[in-house]
Amino acid sequence: MITFGPAGNCKTFYDEGYKRTLEAAEWLKNKGLDAYEYSFGKGFTLPDNTAVLIGEEMKKNGIDISVHAPYYINFATPTEEMAEKSYNYVLESLRKLKLMGGNRLVVHPASQGKMDREEAVALCKKRLEVLKDKIIENGYDDCYICLETMGKSAQIGTYEEILDFCTIYDRYIPTFDFGHINALTQGTLKTKEDYKKIIDRSIEVIGRERTNIAHIHFSKIEYGEKGEIKHLTLEDQIYGPEFRPLAEILKEYDLNCRVICESKEYMARDAIILKSIYNSL
Repeated sequence: MITFGPAGNCKTFYDEGYKRTLEAAEWLKNKGLDAYEYSFGKGFTLPDNTAVLIGEEMKKNGIDISVHAPYYINFATPTEEMAEKSYNYVLESLRKLKLMGGNRLVVHPASQGKMDREEAVALCKKRLEVLKDKIIENGYDDCYICLETMGKSAQIGTYEEILDFCTIYDRYIPTFDFGHINALTQGTLKTKEDYKKIIDRSIEVIGRERTNIAHIHFSKIEYGEKGEIKHLTLEDQIYGPEFRPLAEILKEYDLNCRVICESKEYMARDAIILKSIYNSL
């Protein structure tokens, strides 16, 4: 079943007097949403016991929880020492994810740095092979690593690169961040056909089964010549992309993706809009 929800807590959540993520599950359920993404983007500050309680609340209220790993993971780092840190950030994120009762971890793969693109991508791929072994060794092979398409030209993660990385291991699935894809390609996502091309390519490279459960991030994003500048809300009329053509493809292909809205400040409000667009088709 396709599910919809926000990345983190919406401004509306706080405006309505709520303060803690522990309260988010019931709030989301009452809004008609059924997914939530918790971020460790800036590091691990969530105590284990709170992680367990959040997970219990999410389960009780029928909310699918996913987790975002730290933003500073970089599998194209020139040093083995930094690569080791990145492996450990993933493993610690997986540990927290399991405490929360989830099985999807979103990961930013790498930055290009001073290497040429080909070299950085090859190094990232090699490190993702190593990561696969570490995931299996540590007993996290019941989780999905959702490798994210990135929005800046200096980052590794075009949708072709991500799909290629996903061929390494059947627990690697794509996070298609369509706002990022649109920003990186200077606004190319306009029609149903533009989205169809990406989904068809995914089916071709990693198969129908994993494409069916792909993770999706959606928001409108302002971009410049180097790609992503900042996240916007669905009210934006300048940058895009629009959700309806994607919703038509999701419906047509009967995909069971999880759609996480990353609008600026109003993620839950906009997730409700995304879900209503999908349900209206």
